[in-house]
Formats: sequence, C-alpha cells, structure tokens
Amino acid sequence: MSISYIPPAIRQCLWGKAGGRCQYPGCNRPLYRDDLTQAEFNSSYVAHIIADKPDGPRGDAVLSDQLKSDISNLMVLCDAHHRLVDIVDVAGHPVDVLREYKRKHEERIELLTEIKEDQQSHMLLYGARVGEHDSPLSYRKASVAMVPEKYPASSQPILLGLKNSSFTDADASYWSMEQEHLQRQFDRFVVPAIRDGGIQHLSVFAFAPMPLLTELGRLLSDIVIADVFQLHREPPTWKWQTEPADFHFTVQKDGNHQSKKVAMVLALSADVDTKRITSAIGNDIALWQLSHANPGNDFLRGPNQLEEFRRTLRQTLNEIKLAHGEDAELHVFPAMPISCAVELGRVWMPKADLPFLMYDQNRKMGGFLPALWIRQPEHGGNA
Repeated sequence: MSISYIPPAIRQCLWGKAGGRCQYPGCNRPLYRDDLTQAEFNSSYVAHIIADKPDGPRGDAVLSDQLKSDISNLMVLCDAHHRLVDIVDVAGHPVDVLREYKRKHEERIELLTEIKEDQQSHMLLYGARVGEHDSPLSYRKASVAMVPEKYPASSQPILLGLKNSSFTDADASYWSMEQEHLQRQFDRFVVPAIRDGGIQHLSVFAFAPMPLLTELGRLLSDIVIADVFQLHREPPTWKWQTEPADFHFTVQKDGNHQSKKVAMVLALSADVDTKRITSAIGNDIALWQLSHANPGNDFLRGPNQLEEFRRTLRQTLNEIKLAHGEDAELHVFPAMPISCAVELGRVWMPKADLPFLMYDQNRKMGGFLPALWIRQPEHGGNA
C-alpha cells in the first residue's frame, strides 16, 4: 500500500527496525519473499497505530495528523494482520497494545542483529531415548536459548543419535550399540570439522540416559570450547534462568576409607539411599557423595552453578585417586541434571583420572545397573 506522505527515509528506517518481518506477535513472516513461489518482492503494509485520519481505526482529532508520518506510530505488517488490526478486530487492538507489539518486535530485532561474528557457535544436538521418552530437541528451541550470548553459526545443526532406535535401555545390547553409534557419528561429523578449524565453539544440547551423556562429554573433552545447556522443567526451556546466590556443592565421605572399591554418588537431582548403592556393588566400599543443600529436579538454573559443579567434581576426582590409589575401582552412581552428566565426561581426564563404571537407574529392572565404562581408548581412537 502506497502512502505518499511517508518519506522514503522513514519507510527504510521502519523496514530496518522490523527486520523485514511482520511485527504482529507470533507471526514474524518475512515480507520480502512469497512463501509459495519463493519470489522476492516487498509484500509489506505500512500500518498506522493511530490512524492517519480522525475517522480511521484508532483515529484522533489532533494526533492523527501530527503522527501520520512519525515512525513511532508506524508498523510493518503482513496483509492478514494488517486487515486484522484495521478491519476485522479494531477494538481488540487498541493503541497501547499495538505500541507494545511494535516495541517488543523491534527490541528483539535489534538484539539479534547486534550480535557480532565472534559470537558464532555451532549447535550440537544429541538425543537418545530415555525410558519411554523420545528426545525433545529442536533447532528452534536451542537457538532461542543461545542468544544473545551466542548465535547459530549455521542453519544446520550437528545432529548425533537422533534417529529413532528400536532398542531400549532394557535390552542387553543397548549400551554397547548406542555407545558405538555415538562414537562413530562423533568421529564422522565433529572431529574433522574441529581439526580443520571449522568449529571454534560448540553449544551442546543433549537429552539421553546419563551414561551416554557422560560418554558424549568424554568425546568432547576440552578439544573445543563448549557451552553445555540444561533443559528446565519450569519453565520448560533450554534458556538459562536466574541463579541462586551463594550456591555451593558439598562432598561427604563414608564407609571403608581403605577399600579399593569406591562409589562416587552424584546426588544432585535427588537423595540416594546408600542401600541402593550397596545392593549394586556390595558393602565393603568407600562412599563419596557429591550433593548440595536441596537436591531436586530443577535446582540447576544457570551456568555459574554448572561451573561450580565442574570445579568441585575436578577436585573430588583428584582426592579419590590420592586417597585410594591408581589401582582403585571407581563406580559412579548418577542422580543429576543432564548438563552435569555431560560435564562429568568433559571434566574427566583420561591420562590423570581413574577409569570408572557408570551406572544407570532402571526402575523396571530393580535399581542401579552397570551401563558403560568411561576410560581411555586402547588404540588411540574414541572407542
């Protein structure tokens, strides 16, 4: 629609503020391309919040003329939403509502377009079935969690393990097959890109059983800088939330301190009854428990907590080896957030730390069961 009294400079500035997309919330339709034919042309409408005439939608005897070419009173809309706010539901779109639509859209566009190139990060999505639940991963949800600190370096994420599998964690061959599948995909899709310098930073979004998440972390190690994200339950998002102040983890030691069989319990998402540990590996053990004041499903709210977990875990692994020797047998029992499971694998150092057997909680099969060994490859590969 042509409105001759709006100067071209105002139109161009308005288009830039809108990012060439419809400013109606939830639409965001690109107004420079036809969805069907992909032909590129300007299909936008310049809409007035306060009509340019007193008898128009939301018109005013004085302000209509004063604001008819004022950018603060103009929006860019698609055909459907232009008709909606000016014809179909004028009463449902008063001035203050439209101004809020415009403000939020333009702030979002400004935020995203201010991101600099050095904030690029390659998105890695890894998913495997957890019990009866398939992976809740998507490019859209992950990209929302990354900004404004980072933004996706490509519209195509690195996908690992997301194909539906007929195997479940109740199958005897599940762990070995999923581990090998993950290792092969990592060697194929991640390692070459890191070696060639194509990947400088990774944003990791993973949803899988704890042992496989730790194996992913082992593969990642510290070969590339990475941010590991956490899927929250409330609100249901991958985006980091407000963190509690003065948060600390604690480490407790119990049992036979001279034993060569060591259980490290990561009781972060829930308390873990010692009987569940002894029923899995026996009573003659040294028990190390890493926890915090209020274990629960959604305690992990921000990256500083995750960094504190890494620091505490690094120190605990060192102390276990010092106390029990390089020939100690380490068993790890996890009750923790998915991001912590990945970080466990990243923190673990193959040449310095004890290899460990990772357990998985399987209620259908009676509790904690051994799943995967996390250890240094025997032949220089990832296996």
